[in-house]
Amino acid sequence: MAILAISVAPAGVGASVSKYVAKAIQLAQEDKRVTVEPGPMFTSIEGDIEACFDIARRMHECLFEDDDVKRVSTVIKIDDRRDKEITMSGKMQAVRRQLGRE
Repeated sequence: MAILAISVAPAGVGASVSKYVAKAIQLAQEDKRVTVEPGPMFTSIEGDIEACFDIARRMHECLFEDDDVKRVSTVIKIDDRRDKEITMSGKMQAVRRQLGRE
């Protein structure tokens, strides 16, 4: 299982891009192959690496469906650990333990 962090945003459509970001997040949330957790700067997607790549591509492309969008910037970070299974919640639990909060 992989965890992919993605940020997609159109350029040149004004200062607020929340409607475009929401559209991309909704597309990811509708895909039952993965778990999606939106955040203030990135959306985290947990699942099979191929599914994550497919969803990332579709999130990027869906913004071009709006006639106002001529340019999209996408940032992706991937954690693909193969020696043991990782999850978003497991990673957060490990950090909380280190902070003495668990």
